[in-house]
Amino acid sequence: MGRGWGFLFGLLGAVWLLSSGHGEEQPPETAAQRCFCQVSGYLDDCTCDVETIDRFNNYRLFPRLQKLLESDYFRYYKVNLKRPCPFWNDISQCGRRDCAVKPCQSDEVPDGIKSASYKYSEEANNLIEECEQAERLGAVDESLSEETQKAVLQWTKHDDSSDNFCEADDWICWWSSKKKVFDIQSPEAEYVDLLLNPERYTGYKGPDAWKIWNVIYEENCFKPQTIKRPLNPLASGQGTSEENTFYSWLEGLCVEKRAFYRLISGLHASINVHLSARYLLQETWLEKKWGHNITEFQQRFDGILTEGEGPRRLKNLYFLYLIELRALSKVLPFFERPDFQLFTGNKIQDEENKMLLLEILHEIKSFPLHFDENSFFAGDKKEAHKLKEDFRLHFRNISRIMDCVGCFKCRLWGKLQTQGLGTALKILFSEKLIANMPESGPSYEFHLTRQEIVSLFNAFGRISTSVKELENFRNLLQNIH
Repeated sequence: MGRGWGFLFGLLGAVWLLSSGHGEEQPPETAAQRCFCQVSGYLDDCTCDVETIDRFNNYRLFPRLQKLLESDYFRYYKVNLKRPCPFWNDISQCGRRDCAVKPCQSDEVPDGIKSASYKYSEEANNLIEECEQAERLGAVDESLSEETQKAVLQWTKHDDSSDNFCEADDWICWWSSKKKVFDIQSPEAEYVDLLLNPERYTGYKGPDAWKIWNVIYEENCFKPQTIKRPLNPLASGQGTSEENTFYSWLEGLCVEKRAFYRLISGLHASINVHLSARYLLQETWLEKKWGHNITEFQQRFDGILTEGEGPRRLKNLYFLYLIELRALSKVLPFFERPDFQLFTGNKIQDEENKMLLLEILHEIKSFPLHFDENSFFAGDKKEAHKLKEDFRLHFRNISRIMDCVGCFKCRLWGKLQTQGLGTALKILFSEKLIANMPESGPSYEFHLTRQEIVSLFNAFGRISTSVKELENFRNLLQNIH
């Protein structure tokens, strides 16, 4: 009997040792665990968790969004890649083939998009035609109609308003008592087919690339020079004390300034995910093979290799996702108006795309854990107004820095994603204006140009793609130690 109990206790003890990890060595940590160990559960300053975002994006939103972005309305983006850098002259231009951008020939862009690039609807297109007619008639017809003058002045006022977070590349039709000008084709602005110029790794890196991000972080994220950013390659003396000081400073900021930093960090992380997911793996004289570069992803996001920074950046990517998702849910009434259409000139395709757009926006509206922006600028009105203006000016400055990027493809996607995020912020800060829009006719107090619409959805498409790619990298890194 005693031997029987002894055997039983011995067996139970062995089971306990094995289950508690004392009977044998724990399996080594996988690369997936090192990159994603902190990227789970609830996000800071939010009531949403990473897992909910993954399910919603990857299975309900991503496929339909990609289909929309492949349509003519969203694939052609007008951009001026020749604007000079306003901050320094010594720009080192990337000479690699993959840095180049191929603009569209005039006959490659749908006529409806070219003629209505300033505005977004057939009604607005008719307004543009009236501007053109007035310009052609010149001495015969010295004045635009009263209605046209009012619309143009209202739109001009809007485009120059303080609600804009980015500088636009395109010119607009404007009217004055002395002359009429119609020139939506800025001399150096060109249409680019985004599907033929995808965002991917170009080889643009090193001091020139880091200089761009350094100026963004050091001079535009409300950070004093005495606070050192972790893993900044252009600063010396990095270490644990600097990291602790940085995050103590960041947590001590007001929610708006902390959010600003996290948005920029999230955008930076999203771009790095794209570059790792579309990396030039092999090149022959017949073809180039692009795909996932696991090593590149680990160097940018592995918890050990980045001293804990990589997972933090990935969490900021999810924060950025929630901000832009919230903006899209808020702007639904603008796109639901019967006067609005995704105007390309192809009536059937335009109607189908608007239906798909509204389906996507209603899906976004149904998301259960939207970011609550009501905490932004909610304090003293005078201080809140100044903070909002600082917020806008800092972001506008970042949009100008994109003209200093030496790789033209990187500049293209940097400008588009910055304008898209700026448009999302403009929407979040225009809730009352959106609520007061008329059900039909021009919306003077709040409207979006075609440039803003295309950049808004393509920028969110990039973030949505990043979230989807994180699932792919999790699977690829699962068995790597």
